[in-house]
Amino acid sequence: MTDRFTFEELKEILRASAGVDDEVDLNGDIADVEFGDLGYDSLAVLEFTRQVERRYGVTIPDSAIAEMPTPAKAVEFVNAQFVEARI
Repeated sequence: MTDRFTFEELKEILRASAGVDDEVDLNGDIADVEFGDLGYDSLAVLEFTRQVERRYGVTIPDSAIAEMPTPAKAVEFVNAQFVEARI
């Protein structure tokens, strides 16, 4: 298991699992832009979390989506799950 989830991994999973609106530039400065403003609804974020669970073996409860309104917060949350998994 990896010990750190990166912003690049987040973008790769978003592209693969939920797609990208043609108007969204995931290579831009999107760290603090809310997922909804990027064109990702709560179902897309839920699919993102399921992909993270499958790929990295961490558990992300559905209720955690509220704690991940932006890509930066999502990376932070996933990395916290890595820390918890090691304890």
